[in-house]
Amino acid sequence: MGEKPDRKWQYIKDTMTQKSSFCWQRICLYAALSKQQLPVLRHSEKPVNGFTRLPDRHLSSVLQGPSSSGLRDNCCQAAILKRHYQKLIENLRVVNMIQNYWSFKVFHPTFIGPEGLRVSCLNIWLILCLFPRTCASNPSKPNFLLILADDLGIGDVGCYGNDTIRTPNIDGLAKEGVRLTQHIAAAAVCTPSRAAFLTGRYPIRSDCYSSPGMASGTQRQVLFWNGCSGGLPPNETTFARILHQQGYSTALVGKWHMGVNCKSRRDHCHHPLNHGFDYFYGMPFTLLNECQGTDDPELAKSLQDTYWLYTQTIILAVLTLLIGKLTKLLSVKWKIIICLAICSLLYFISWFSSYGFTKYWNCVLMRNHDITEQPMNLEKTTSNMLKEAVSFIERNKHRPFLLFVSLLHVHTPLVTTEKFQGRSRHGLYGDNVEEMDWMVGRLLDAIDKEGLKNTTFVYFASDHGGSLEAHRGNAQLGGWNGIYKVFQFLICHVHVSSRLSMTGLRHTVKSSMEMKVYGGKGMGGWEGGIRVPGIVRWPGVLPAGTVINEPTSLMDIFPTVVHLAGGTVPRDRVIDGRTLLPLLQGTVQHSGHEFMFHYCGVFLHAVRWHQKDSGTIWKAHYATPVFQPEASGACFERGICPCFGDGVTHHDPPLLFDLSQDPSEANPLSAGTEPLFDAVMRRIGEAVEEHRKTLTPVPQQLSPDNNIWKPWLQPCCGTFPFCWCDEENSKAGGIL
Repeated sequence: MGEKPDRKWQYIKDTMTQKSSFCWQRICLYAALSKQQLPVLRHSEKPVNGFTRLPDRHLSSVLQGPSSSGLRDNCCQAAILKRHYQKLIENLRVVNMIQNYWSFKVFHPTFIGPEGLRVSCLNIWLILCLFPRTCASNPSKPNFLLILADDLGIGDVGCYGNDTIRTPNIDGLAKEGVRLTQHIAAAAVCTPSRAAFLTGRYPIRSDCYSSPGMASGTQRQVLFWNGCSGGLPPNETTFARILHQQGYSTALVGKWHMGVNCKSRRDHCHHPLNHGFDYFYGMPFTLLNECQGTDDPELAKSLQDTYWLYTQTIILAVLTLLIGKLTKLLSVKWKIIICLAICSLLYFISWFSSYGFTKYWNCVLMRNHDITEQPMNLEKTTSNMLKEAVSFIERNKHRPFLLFVSLLHVHTPLVTTEKFQGRSRHGLYGDNVEEMDWMVGRLLDAIDKEGLKNTTFVYFASDHGGSLEAHRGNAQLGGWNGIYKVFQFLICHVHVSSRLSMTGLRHTVKSSMEMKVYGGKGMGGWEGGIRVPGIVRWPGVLPAGTVINEPTSLMDIFPTVVHLAGGTVPRDRVIDGRTLLPLLQGTVQHSGHEFMFHYCGVFLHAVRWHQKDSGTIWKAHYATPVFQPEASGACFERGICPCFGDGVTHHDPPLLFDLSQDPSEANPLSAGTEPLFDAVMRRIGEAVEEHRKTLTPVPQQLSPDNNIWKPWLQPCCGTFPFCWCDEENSKAGGIL
């Protein structure tokens, strides 16, 4: 027999440790299984179905050996195989499974070939070259559950440092998977960030951004209407489209906010079903205060105020002329008064027909191409969305699926069911976060119930940082962006107890200048608006409880999902995302991103440089928003920070921060304080020039013409303009 069994097994494990690829681990394992002198069953252990079974403890130790990662080439399927073997070990049926896969006993520990030759490592290698293709068949493809929150601050989750808002399900997800600490959104607002997430490309490439010609007072960085012609271009390729081609069942449940129609009410050119999803249930738009009708308008409030002012001025002028005519104080022809009155009426109708009925035009619930609620019944929304997601998992448990759950939480108006109201220590916002966490838990429970936990790639993130300007009276309704927005911490923790007025709150901030750091929704390149939670779980493949501090992006999900599904990333366009698998598995130490570009609209506001040789992460700001009031840390007067014009400050030289030492961007560096300042700025400048060479002109999807309400494009479940219906029969209590 030669060496003792324990020493020989240790030799095999040491050999596999030296190999970074899991494929090599499988080769070593099967080579070991082919040798007679390796330990077999003890005398007390009986053969199974005529096979001499290898002791489970040995096979388990090999499969779970150190550093089982390195998914290169076809080895992403090898990781799936490993997961299958671990499950078989638990049931003591390893040999049975091998026999089912192969009609001959090539993996029998005592197998002797037809000519009396022992099976060699070369024989094993030849078989394994073919084996990954067997693994790549549909039954072995992983499922995908992608969960994207709306406006969630990175500091609102327990595993990212919050110890007052309870998020046990999200925290548990992080404990069982990998937590990304520098997960970056491609934009600080909804529409462009979500476009980048789906396509793996900077929004400026598909131009899901606004044009420079937009009015600087509101600067429409996102879609404003269901009935506009802008949206995600039909020629863009989403990961859903590629997975659909790979045989996956694909579904989107929740928020879309990337357009519906192009030229007619039913062409659905921007609709999810035209971008690779087989099934859609949710909002084609996004939640707004107007959907609830209890708060101030959220959609271009300052613009609406201006329209009202002009309307009132015109009406006042007409009334003045009318009274003057009737009292004979003014000599004015009736034709002039009538013309002014008609003009006033037409002007009022031109803007009020859209903004005055936002609840009917934008607050719509759809199933595939059909409208089921117009306007939505917000009391049932949470129940309906969750029920649809769980039902999809149950219907597709026997085939590979992609489920993208795009949560409406925690966007204003913070629709929260009665069960969760008043439960948190942070008012309505905290209640909404805790309800969102409960929804995540129910989705994970559905995966576990169907026995899909080990075959499902689960991802949780937010589309961008929390909103700082959102408030109701003196109460803050936005998220906390952690150390990336200390001002937000003051709001969240002060307003609950003392209900300070905004004047008093601003005074508090002014007296705390030493804590001044920036970032929130819509704030261009500031860290708090783009750094978001990022958690990935895949039991048996990704190491549990891992924390990765390398820069990653929401755009990385595109190539990651495509590769795992056996698809191919498009080669006819630039893909800015990088596959996460090597980083998540630990086979590489650094992220695939050297430079990341942070846009606000079509304007480059900041650039991040990951200097891999030193580990330093530099960030240069070319432009930053002008806060109102000054030093408040947010654009309270505008409602959202603009991207250009008098609403931003341009920096020459740019503001430079070392995020490795100063993640809150509180202490800008200069040539006098940082010896590498000039070299860093020169290298970043070169990267910007190289990046701009990769950009090509594309149609402006959010230009003024594409982002205005067009009645002929408005989705309507009745005869326009009489658009109201309620075809939902499910009850909220059924799932709650």
